[in-house]
Amino acid sequence: MLRSINKNILTGLITTLPVILTLYILYWFIVATESFLGGAIRAVLPEELYRPGMGVIAGLVVAFLIGLLMQSSIAQKLFSRVERIVYRLPLIKSVYLSIRDLLDYFSSEKKKDFEQVVAITFGETGMQVVGLVTQTDMNHMPAGFNQQDSLLVYIPMSYGIGGFAVLVPRSATRPLDMSMEDAMRFTLTAGVTSDPKSENNEK
Repeated sequence: MLRSINKNILTGLITTLPVILTLYILYWFIVATESFLGGAIRAVLPEELYRPGMGVIAGLVVAFLIGLLMQSSIAQKLFSRVERIVYRLPLIKSVYLSIRDLLDYFSSEKKKDFEQVVAITFGETGMQVVGLVTQTDMNHMPAGFNQQDSLLVYIPMSYGIGGFAVLVPRSATRPLDMSMEDAMRFTLTAGVTSDPKSENNEK
């Protein structure tokens, strides 16, 4: 009886948490843009012309214009100068670089040197884990951590945000026919999700 209750609770959490987190992020974006940009619009427009939601629309427009602007070489150079200033700030630098690199890695707009999902085998035990290759050019790695016959692989943790970046011999990896998004979903849910291939075939 107790095992059945625990199973139902776990299933309910797995089902609802992605929805709740998605809705929370949307709620945060709406509240933040409406509060900040909505207040700026109220300061410019007469109160009778303001309508709820203008701040959210303004936020989307600003994001679109920034994306459009960043396609120009002048904006890219200016942004690079701002980044160089951020790199000189000890604590902010670490947080900023971690977030930027993570977003860049999963961005479809950024051309990746290598995009591969692999299975890593642990010695002769037969155990395997799913990993995402993040670096194939060992010349970019620190001294002493740049073996040419190795790959840098990120191993995400299940049911949490985080993971491990490990240097793995190429011989211990096996390519998997999975997209990075499917691999992340599969790993983060500890394999509870349905087979990504079957979902794609159904579509």
